[in-house]
Amino acid sequence: MGEHRNLQLAVLISGRGSNMLAIAQACRAGRIGAQIALVISDRAGAAGLAAAQELGLSTAVIERTQYPVREDFERALMAAIDASGAGWVMLAGFMRLLSAPCVRHYEGRMLNIHPSLLPRHPGLHTHRRVLEAGEREHGCSVHLVTPELDAGPVIAQARLPVLGGDTEDSVAARVLQLEHRLYPQVIGLIASGRLQFRDGRIVLDGRALETPLAAEELPADALAAEAPARASAGGGVGAGC
Repeated sequence: MGEHRNLQLAVLISGRGSNMLAIAQACRAGRIGAQIALVISDRAGAAGLAAAQELGLSTAVIERTQYPVREDFERALMAAIDASGAGWVMLAGFMRLLSAPCVRHYEGRMLNIHPSLLPRHPGLHTHRRVLEAGEREHGCSVHLVTPELDAGPVIAQARLPVLGGDTEDSVAARVLQLEHRLYPQVIGLIASGRLQFRDGRIVLDGRALETPLAAEELPADALAAEAPARASAGGGVGAGC
């Protein structure tokens, strides 16, 4: 099952950092065996920076506007992450597209949470697009980051029904509540050693995961010993699926 360990995280934000705060709270409450080593924002005025500082977390600002060349911005970003000692990078409302070399530097160690049921609706304005399409179901996905936008292997998803009176704001608020639960749960599985990435595949408890885990299959306390039961000895999820 793997052993509990203190996984070091770098969390990248651009705004209010609500998912970063959900992760921090789960770490502090001992629900997951992880610790935030550094919070980085690409915006000096991001509300999440002040919230992180109030929690006593280390923070850094690396503004894209201070680097005329994108590669210089990403070099500064990677230098800060690597100096923090973080083993994993969590994108939490980080509104910058990272280049392929940057993503590959953290291959198999960078996650994102996206407000849709991937592969449906990658990119921006997901809530609006779901409503315009008349879809009955919506949710969020935690996925491994690859150079292709929102196209990495999906680890877990949480779902909710789209209600008749839903607006873009109302459905966004409900999806955000799902995100705050799902992201720490997935991080907890990684910290416990149960969830790993091998040769482009997601492996849970030693077996390849053929389809994303549903939120209902994840333990509320990610340090729980009882394993989700939906893994297979064969198959796998490749990058870009």
